[in-house]
Amino acid sequence: MVQENQPQKGKKKISQHIERVKKTVDKVNTAVEKKVNIPNLLTRIRIWAIPLIVATFFFSHPAWAWVSVVLFILAGITDYMDGYLARHWNQLSRFGRVLDPIADKLLVGALLLMMAYTRRLGYCGIIPAVIIMCREILVSGLREFLAEIKVGCPVTKLAKWKTTCQMVALPMLMVSEKGFAGNLTEFWKIMGSIFLWGAAVLTVMTGYDYWRSGRKYMDD
Repeated sequence: MVQENQPQKGKKKISQHIERVKKTVDKVNTAVEKKVNIPNLLTRIRIWAIPLIVATFFFSHPAWAWVSVVLFILAGITDYMDGYLARHWNQLSRFGRVLDPIADKLLVGALLLMMAYTRRLGYCGIIPAVIIMCREILVSGLREFLAEIKVGCPVTKLAKWKTTCQMVALPMLMVSEKGFAGNLTEFWKIMGSIFLWGAAVLTVMTGYDYWRSGRKYMDD
């Protein structure tokens, strides 16, 4: 009888040991997730890339324009990845919710200002750039107001299309200066302007939608 109980006791000890190991691993994983939030790190990287992109505009060699394009594309990838990973790994945080849209606005705003400074927008491109900048300021202020009264302001599908148009237009315009893209310079300039105007139109539409949604909360 004693010999029959020994294997059972051995199995019980092994299972208990396995459970303790699993709990230890779970604790380690939890600690790592709390200390290393990859989505928030990607958001920070996008912000750190802004001064590097801005710096490339002060060099006249065409290669630097393409360096800025590469940095911008990488920043755009982090914009997609931080949201995807935050949802996939369940690492949603207040820090990310606040800083992610701010990082996007800083990136776009800095690029529009630098392209206006280097005249890559052209005279026609200044108008949609001003519209986009004004809309971003309006929506940022509206979001801050709604956050104070604990009202959500979710991103609409139309706003995502607006962002897509911006992300397509900006790298095209970044290499639209004469000599930067060879024979395709004029093509990139025209296509970039079309997408920028498309972004401006969607900007007005989405800005009005956000304003209409938040206006009802402004009456005392």
